[in-house]
Amino acid sequence: MRTRLVALLTVGAAALAGCAGSPDSGGLDSGAGRALGETEVNPHPREALRDGGDLRLPLLAMPNNFNYAEVDGTHIDVATLSGAVLPALFTATAAGGLVRNPDYLSAAAVTSTAPQVITYTLNPSATWTDGTPITWRDLAAQWHAQGGTDPGYRTSATTGYDRIASVVMGADERQAVVTFGTPFAEWPGLFSPLLPASLTATPAAFNTAWRTGMPITAGPFAVGGVDPVAQTVTLDRNPRWWGMQAKLSRVIFKAYDPAATPDALANDELDLYKIGPNVDLLRRAQQTPGAAVRSAPSRLYTQLSFNGAPGAPLADLRLRRALAQSIDRALITRQVLGPVDPGARPSGNHIYVPGTPEYRDNSDALPYDPAGAARTLDELGWVRTGATRARGGVALSVRLVYGAAPTYRDIAAALAHQLAAVGVTAELRQYPSNEIFPTVTSGNFDVALFSWYATASPLSGSTEIYGSPLGGQPDGQPDGNARQNYGRVASPEIDAAFAAGNAELDEGRRADIGNQVDRLIWREAHSVPLFAWPGAVAVRTELANFGASGFADPDYVDAGFLR
Repeated sequence: MRTRLVALLTVGAAALAGCAGSPDSGGLDSGAGRALGETEVNPHPREALRDGGDLRLPLLAMPNNFNYAEVDGTHIDVATLSGAVLPALFTATAAGGLVRNPDYLSAAAVTSTAPQVITYTLNPSATWTDGTPITWRDLAAQWHAQGGTDPGYRTSATTGYDRIASVVMGADERQAVVTFGTPFAEWPGLFSPLLPASLTATPAAFNTAWRTGMPITAGPFAVGGVDPVAQTVTLDRNPRWWGMQAKLSRVIFKAYDPAATPDALANDELDLYKIGPNVDLLRRAQQTPGAAVRSAPSRLYTQLSFNGAPGAPLADLRLRRALAQSIDRALITRQVLGPVDPGARPSGNHIYVPGTPEYRDNSDALPYDPAGAARTLDELGWVRTGATRARGGVALSVRLVYGAAPTYRDIAAALAHQLAAVGVTAELRQYPSNEIFPTVTSGNFDVALFSWYATASPLSGSTEIYGSPLGGQPDGQPDGNARQNYGRVASPEIDAAFAAGNAELDEGRRADIGNQVDRLIWREAHSVPLFAWPGAVAVRTELANFGASGFADPDYVDAGFLR
């Protein structure tokens, strides 16, 4: 979960009407603007926690595929589950970086620079739940599955893996020597989550074997049961776990409509829920006995994607740009986030989230300009008659799809109003939580409203979203899998800039290239970032070492309840 962004298709309720916000509005104490590196997890030593207990957490929906690397499984819920049950060779820190995870890696180092070679020495105790040791073969099989050479694998990402020339055994089975044909700067983001070779050995296994569960894992917890009727996934302590035993006995995930999570917390059915851009959820948390609000920076950001695939209505770059310039991002941000974080501002970058040192606001590359958008539409022959435009007897109308959450419904209504101001009709199409993701990944939309969860490998993690969706085939022909570039919008210039940035080992120069890429993405009108989420959660007060973890990965080993 370190190498790419994770789609988040639903968020909780928030009313857009009349929510200007003010410093005394009862919002978070600068929750969205907390400094990078801050967390609020109620830290306590393990001995202060009782042994056992169930941590009950919400899912947005039951996954369509539990294989995070498969295109339908690259979703925040699957990433969350994977964090408790699958190996992460490197883990994300609150400061935004990655550190070696000693539970899985005894060592990992660059052992050659020409060519670039990384030697991974696996923990000799690391074992899959079926009793199979974790070895170099698991890394080799994952490279084959995600390397882009076999189009049968419906992988959501090949970046980094497609630069590997070989994965061979080192000193023994527990050591993998990975040689890159082309340098790859963000290599610590690879192989996380690490998948068992049994899952990655064939396209059929990779694509379908984990549609209903996760049969082989290797984390502090293991999947004890998946109940599609009750919409629950139960994780039990892994009896084969070689590391520090988790304080909790179980972690139970259940699918909830976000609007129902405050009642679930108040009724002792949940222990935590995300507040996000939602003043109603914030108010409920502040008023619930035994609950606390914890906040930290967030990697989540909401955006609008355009479908520019060949033959689609928005394949015309000038038309996409006109729509983008019709959207008042600042107004939507004030309306949505004002009551929660009065100082919130729109995000101006596709690759780097606000608060990170690499972030720059590059939105001036495609500024809000409804008058200019109207002129462009006139020049394209979309004639306005009254409230609408048409060309050749065809009305200018776009399908705007979004998930079943009031926040998205309200943002979609605001977007429709702004597009209508320049004569564009938006057909609003709301989908249930378990249907919106397949709708978006299949490209069945003109405009899609959803959120991304950025990773600690921001440049390589963005390559699949904004690069050409050709699947890495030698003949350059599409394989029908757009990876994460759901709108099929890209350019040779963007591809070249990503290639240069991913090979740049100097962090400062890589950030400069990343911002150059971002300006190209703006000009290509691939998508429109709206705002970054506040990283606030409502949590039961006795829950310790868990909550608003900011940019860090959640700690499932030390999480627990106070004595």
